[in-house]
Amino acid sequence: MEVFEIKQELEKYNNRFRQMEDVLALPKKQEQIAELEKATMAEDFWQDNKTAQKTMSKLNELKKTTEDFQALKNQLSQLTADFTELKDVFDQDMEELFMLEYRQLQTSFAELEIRMLLSGPYDHYDCILEIHPGAGGTESQDWAEMLYRMYSRFAARRGYKLTILDYQDGDTAGIKSVSCLISGNLAYGYLKGEKGVHRLVRISPFDSSGRRHTSFAGVEVFPQLEDEVGVEIKTEDLVIDTRRASGAGGQHVNTTDSAVKIIHVPTGITVSCQSERSQLSNKEQAMNILKSRLQQHLLEEQQAKIDNIKGEQKANEWGSQIRNYVFCPYTQVKDVRTGYEESNVDKVMDGEIDEFIYRYLHWQGK
Repeated sequence: MEVFEIKQELEKYNNRFRQMEDVLALPKKQEQIAELEKATMAEDFWQDNKTAQKTMSKLNELKKTTEDFQALKNQLSQLTADFTELKDVFDQDMEELFMLEYRQLQTSFAELEIRMLLSGPYDHYDCILEIHPGAGGTESQDWAEMLYRMYSRFAARRGYKLTILDYQDGDTAGIKSVSCLISGNLAYGYLKGEKGVHRLVRISPFDSSGRRHTSFAGVEVFPQLEDEVGVEIKTEDLVIDTRRASGAGGQHVNTTDSAVKIIHVPTGITVSCQSERSQLSNKEQAMNILKSRLQQHLLEEQQAKIDNIKGEQKANEWGSQIRNYVFCPYTQVKDVRTGYEESNVDKVMDGEIDEFIYRYLHWQGK
């Protein structure tokens, strides 16, 4: 970059930092930190372990955000001073060091900006992710399993814990459905944009003629809200069934009817859980999932009414995919909403979907 370009970029970052400082409302965050720290000092703080962990998670996130912002602000101030010196006295080594620190600033700023975008009411929650193959039998079931592997790799890369709640093997290959809990800070915030239809185009490994096939799979993502959800569930509205667990995550409980399936008759919502050893634990987990699904259902109904008033029409069909994965005749993964594309499909299928997520969050925040 030329000296003039660097000067312009530094001025842009200074302006963006001032805007970010206003948005962050740092004095208010410091007050929240003080209140939460006071709460952690209470003698009975750890009596409710689940609430205590959520409080600690929120406290750590607030501290990290404010500390990271201050560190970046100091780094920008130092870079501005270094630029003034570099402009007056040219030094090759100093210029290389300056550019290295400038690129670090760009990366760190982008990460902080993403965390600011993840400020929704449920973004910091754990999330439940479900994958269901579309029509097409083995082709779509195999594609659903490929997506499950992609999200598993993504979760592992971010240090999230993935727990299989329900897993149904495909008839020949792949999976009929999978439901999993992804636990970790901002898990729902990062994955909420993955909800929708994912389309695959490839030479089918199941077609002896080597023809191209198009497959679809639907991904559902919703926050794990648990007991705090104020959704009323009437016993008479439920159909509860038990069965032997099967597939991945269920082998250790196959000898008993521990898996639980609950159908909420008024909405038709069905949830299953087989992750625990006991039927009682699976039923409790399934009820928590049902509460989250019903809360999501209510929110979507409200949004649909708003869209109807506005005259907005949103397609709900296989042709309305959010992302296309093309393996042949060329290689490309493209997000339909943001227009972002990546030619290295192996990297994407190995869980490196961060850039798709970042682009979606920026697109959503516009």
